[in-house]
Amino acid sequence: MSKTNYSYIGISFIILIFGIWSIPKIVGYFQKPQLETIGKAPAFEFINQDKKVISNKDYDGKVYVVEFFFTTCPSICPIMNERMVELQNEFYGNPNFGIASFTITPEIDTPEVLKQYAKDHKVTNPNWHFLTGDKTEILKLSNEGFNLYADSTRTEDGDFSHSGLFALIDKEGNIRSRKDEFGNPYIYYQSLDEEASPNQIPQLKEDIKKLLDE
Repeated sequence: MSKTNYSYIGISFIILIFGIWSIPKIVGYFQKPQLETIGKAPAFEFINQDKKVISNKDYDGKVYVVEFFFTTCPSICPIMNERMVELQNEFYGNPNFGIASFTITPEIDTPEVLKQYAKDHKVTNPNWHFLTGDKTEILKLSNEGFNLYADSTRTEDGDFSHSGLFALIDKEGNIRSRKDEFGNPYIYYQSLDEEASPNQIPQLKEDIKKLLDE
């Protein structure tokens, strides 16, 4: 066999080995969702269920999920927090995962009420803060800061109209989301089961894992 043939075999072997070694990385690249950076999450500072002052700085270096809710909500909030408990349990024991739940009825949801609510919902993650404070500031944070709609007017059935979406924040304090099949970012994740937009909790779990690994 000529030297040329030996060289060809050697090069082919190297290419083969390199190709096999690269396959997991290539497959992983296409399997993992590429997350869009939507923008910086707004700053905040409120009181949690333990009467401690909590700000966005307490989430530095953590991946966390944001929602706006209220404890007496008769409609979507129980579903939303059922999903949040699901996320809590999925990442149980991970100190770099957190949740921020802002009440839109702070006049009702005192720290004491929020603490009991957390207990009733089996909240165990020390980084899951139920936050209350000035109502104007909370609604401003919701509607203008996160662009997650919340209304301050109570309806006849005792409800308040507000978003059932979750915001995903990375370790650097940026709002992140995956893109849909058309290349458009979700921006926020649907927590409810609706015919037009089924809940996106499975995708949210995957994306949290990705951000925790970054």
